[in-house]
Amino acid sequence: MIIRMKKSATQDDIRKVEERIQNAGLKASVSCGESLTIIGVIGDVTLLSPGLIEEIPGVESIMRVSKPYKLISKEFNPNPREVRVRGLKIIDGTFTIIAGPCAVESRTQMIESAKIVKEIGCEILRGGAFKPRTSPYDFQGLGEEGLKYLKEAADLTGLPMITEVTGSDKVDLIAEYADILQVGTRNMRSYDLLKQIGKATAGTSKAVLLKRGDNATIDEFLNAAEYIAKEGNENIILCLRGIRTFECAKYVRNTADIGIIPIIKQETGLPVIFDPSHSAGKRDLVLSYSLAAVAAGADGLMVETHYSPETAMCDGKQSLNAKELDQTVRMSRHIFSELSKFKAKC
Repeated sequence: MIIRMKKSATQDDIRKVEERIQNAGLKASVSCGESLTIIGVIGDVTLLSPGLIEEIPGVESIMRVSKPYKLISKEFNPNPREVRVRGLKIIDGTFTIIAGPCAVESRTQMIESAKIVKEIGCEILRGGAFKPRTSPYDFQGLGEEGLKYLKEAADLTGLPMITEVTGSDKVDLIAEYADILQVGTRNMRSYDLLKQIGKATAGTSKAVLLKRGDNATIDEFLNAAEYIAKEGNENIILCLRGIRTFECAKYVRNTADIGIIPIIKQETGLPVIFDPSHSAGKRDLVLSYSLAAVAAGADGLMVETHYSPETAMCDGKQSLNAKELDQTVRMSRHIFSELSKFKAKC
């Protein structure tokens, strides 16, 4: 249920609505925009009599939420959602670039990578301490040692840091180190993990980045985000990274799902970014994919980079060197800036 308040509604009106929702054993979620205040009702709304709400002077209208993903939907909150991490603001109208190596390989590698990422102007440092690999014989990451190197590099450069949570047993550990907890494509449907991450980060400054499953529908993807939000953390970034189709692996790793960026932004106000590295699987395609994502309305990119891609222990073929990263960042920001200027004139 959504309660829309009048422009003339007072703080006392809003407080009365909240109290009546809570007295019914439900939760109230208040969203105040520049000219609109929306109060969402979370729980079994049959317990709440609409008449008790409608009689409050500041209430304009009441409506049911039809979307299965209620908390993150634009029906529930039509305003763009703002994600804040270490003072960095990620929201529609800004452009954020996450960059770093696929895997943390050593302390030196991570610190040097962080310096490159910072110098080029990216806002967030990425790196995998725990690596879920297809083959059990591939490099699986350095574990907590890798988290320490990643944290040291992030603190040294002043960059927020993101790393992937690969299992329920690692949530609390990773939350000690990371500013953003990443849920990878393999775990998008691990609903117990999503709930655990939502609970562990609720009421904190931590954000969660959720990647779309490689064969997930749009509704499945958004409902996965709802699992996190329902447990108390709506500080969520959505990340598209390509899906599996009939395309031959010799051409691309995954088929780019850039076309659904505007569709998702119609459904939710959460920021949406694109991962060109995992979609393309080849570094010579990353720039083109990045520019296409910007043009489609992405709020940022997540790019893999390595100071020596040829010697990388993980995903070297899709990792950009420093020169390639710099070109991708500069061109992406230029396209974003020009599009923003054009939209402002329309």
